[in-house]
Amino acid sequence: MNKIIVVTGGTKGIGKAIINKFANHGFDIITCSRNQKDLDILRDDIVKKYQEASVYVKKSDLSKKKEVVDFINFCLDRNKPIDVLINNTGVFMPGQINSEPDGNLEMMINTNLYSAYHLTRGILPTMMKIKKGHIFNICSVASIQPYENGGSYSISKYAMHGMTKVLREEMKGHGIRVTSVLPGATLTASWEGVDLPESRFIKAEDVADSIFGAYSLSINSVVEEMLIRPQEGDI
Repeated sequence: MNKIIVVTGGTKGIGKAIINKFANHGFDIITCSRNQKDLDILRDDIVKKYQEASVYVKKSDLSKKKEVVDFINFCLDRNKPIDVLINNTGVFMPGQINSEPDGNLEMMINTNLYSAYHLTRGILPTMMKIKKGHIFNICSVASIQPYENGGSYSISKYAMHGMTKVLREEMKGHGIRVTSVLPGATLTASWEGVDLPESRFIKAEDVADSIFGAYSLSINSVVEEMLIRPQEGDI
């Protein structure tokens, strides 16, 4: 029986790279996105490349609690233990606290923090029951390094990093590993149109490889925090 990984925001960038990495290692996939067409393309591609993998997709806007709950039920309906949870859904809108549009903070907190909080709470009981599992929260360099146009995005990512640290402490005695992933500028759709060479960015595949490496450690060890930056420094 294949293990199961749940990846939110799995159709692009880091999420898509993680799905390819774990599918290549025999995992079944559960993922979501706001775009059904993108989900269908992803599912067909993964099944074609990794014929042993099953892929379950659900259109979901995880900034809305009801849709998070629906996605939790979709995951649990597989009636199989969930081995890995990747809280990857996120949105970035540049701005400054003093001038960004009203509502930016609420929108990014809902998407970048509350989605992970509610989904984790929904999935955790299945992990706690069998005393194993690994949760990766995709934070950001902006979780630890303020920058001028970070605004509400940085606030939401600082909170996500804090939540991950709290969860790590709570889960120590339950056999569940918890890891913060803090990538710098990664070559994804968020950076489309920027006039910079690819060499200035992290590859999404490198983030996926790092996550799989941390997952592959023995149960005696946990990587609590994974900070990944472009070789030439932050952008």
